[in-house]
Amino acid sequence: MPRRNKPPAFVLELPLRVSRADERVLLVRFEAARQLYNACLGEALRRLDRMRASEEWQAARRIPREQKDERRRAFRAATNRYGFTAFAIEAFGTTCKNACWIGEHLDAHTSQKVARRAFEAVRQYGFGKRGRPRFKGRFKAVTAVEGKSNAAGIRWRGDRVEWKGLVLSPLFDRKDRHGVQAFALQCPVQYVRLVWRWMHGRRRWYVQLVLRGRPKWKDRNPVGDGIVGLDIGPSTIAASGEEAALLEPFCPSVEFLSRKIRRIQRAMDRSRRATNPDNYNPDGTIRKGPKRWVYSHGYLRLRAELRELQRRLAETRKTEHGNLANRVIAMGRNIRMEKLSYRSFQKQYGRSVRDRAPAGFVNRLRRKAESAGGEVVEFPTRTTCLSQVCHGCGSRQKKPLSRRIHACGCGIVMQRDLYSAFLASCVEEGALHAGLAQSRWPGAEPLLRAAWRDATCDWKGRRPSSFGGYRSQSGSSGQGGTANAEASDLAWAGREAAAVPARTPRL
Repeated sequence: MPRRNKPPAFVLELPLRVSRADERVLLVRFEAARQLYNACLGEALRRLDRMRASEEWQAARRIPREQKDERRRAFRAATNRYGFTAFAIEAFGTTCKNACWIGEHLDAHTSQKVARRAFEAVRQYGFGKRGRPRFKGRFKAVTAVEGKSNAAGIRWRGDRVEWKGLVLSPLFDRKDRHGVQAFALQCPVQYVRLVWRWMHGRRRWYVQLVLRGRPKWKDRNPVGDGIVGLDIGPSTIAASGEEAALLEPFCPSVEFLSRKIRRIQRAMDRSRRATNPDNYNPDGTIRKGPKRWVYSHGYLRLRAELRELQRRLAETRKTEHGNLANRVIAMGRNIRMEKLSYRSFQKQYGRSVRDRAPAGFVNRLRRKAESAGGEVVEFPTRTTCLSQVCHGCGSRQKKPLSRRIHACGCGIVMQRDLYSAFLASCVEEGALHAGLAQSRWPGAEPLLRAAWRDATCDWKGRRPSSFGGYRSQSGSSGQGGTANAEASDLAWAGREAAAVPARTPRL
């Protein structure tokens, strides 16, 4: 059965003006949503365990994968028999709501969305896409609730939010220079979501309107028409377009906040160990078994500071993702890049990937490109091997990650990430088009060298090591102190070319 394409939608977030009386009502309703979520989560996990242990499920697993239709029907029959479906869990959530005090605070649509959220968490766990979901404790409250449509439950009416007798007014941006809010409020509302966050030690409330259509593209952000090749690393990003190129650190501002977060976390650990010495073994590990934790006032102060820093890091990352996506789309709206395994990135570069979130940037870039009338095309790395191949002579050589410069015996010398981005712009139908790369190289090489030179000179003598030392076309080093590194790269390339016979891949 073909999957239906969802209509385009976007989100408009507005701060809410909430009084203390309204906040007390909202907190009670969010607590009801938390308890309902835990009940639905426990029921979904029980049904999943019973279904996996059944004979029907084991028989469906024994069906060969080549028989896709029969295998799909067998799995569907097992899920329907044991009630492991979204509609069954929603019905269970409605029954729980009507049987206790939760029904006085939550409407049917909101309770169904809470139940569906619990089911989706268990379903992803069943497919192996995430770990076993945990129950939300008293100090880990639900921070967002939403409705199913704008017809009932949480509704947007005119210029305010209505929910079971509660009326909340948003704070509009009176300036709105680009007309973003005015344009968004004219679009039909699909459903409404209420969210709260901690900000500067206070709970702030927001309404998110999920609107049908595409957001307004600001006039200050230009849109290019060409093809852009993109190469994303754990801490760097390179892009190559028809008229411009860039090489720069990926989200550089988050590194400073990340260092502050690590210092606070170490201080919290020292405070926790000082106030709870009986909860630790002599070797410093946490003792097993039941424990009682005591937190000092200094620890609570550090925890509040940590929460604020983590919020600032998330907002900073979001801002830099948006600015970088706009700059890439200004080079061209059709973007081509390798299909990366971000789970492998997390295993190898966990801290860097956690702070910079390359997968989140790619998702945002894809949405922006589609909104601008373009697309993001991802191709497999196995068939292209852009970091190994040379378009000039067709040779293919493996290079360790420590070698940041592509230096081939045919005379092509370029920074590794920029060169991969250029080759990505020449990929067609999942394969590198060597003729296209050779025809574009004379015009692209000056742009790539300019981006390489600017990247190595903009850091006040503290260039990132992953950029490599800039080397001009005449062979001289473009920056003091990098001649030895460049000579090492060229010598390594010569040794590899002499030791390993060149292979001509299928381009």
